[in-house]
Amino acid sequence: MGKSKILTLVLIAGLLITTLVFVGGCYTATEGEEGGGGFDWTIIIFIVLIFAVFYFLMIRPQRKRQKEHQQLMEELNRGDKVITAGGIYGVIESVSEDSVLIKVESGTMMRVAKGSVAIKREQ
Repeated sequence: MGKSKILTLVLIAGLLITTLVFVGGCYTATEGEEGGGGFDWTIIIFIVLIFAVFYFLMIRPQRKRQKEHQQLMEELNRGDKVITAGGIYGVIESVSEDSVLIKVESGTMMRVAKGSVAIKREQ
């Protein structure tokens, strides 16, 4: 089972549990039970669980990908084989502050934004 499927199952299970907790705290008291009027912690727990799920399934992985991409941008050197976000394969000829000059297979030189380099291919 892939990591994304496990995360999806955890998300669904978390949402079901929080929904049950939330719905369970919304019923009215019957004659034999004490009346409401107290503070209901289920809403606070529900909100905290939602934020925790968003953090661990969306925010944290995105930050990790951003750090990896930033590290890739800093390590670009002349001669590295790269693929751009547009799917162009090339070899880096020069690196400047905000752009990269790549040479494609036909010998054509292209200047692309440094951030558009998606991955570095293996030599």
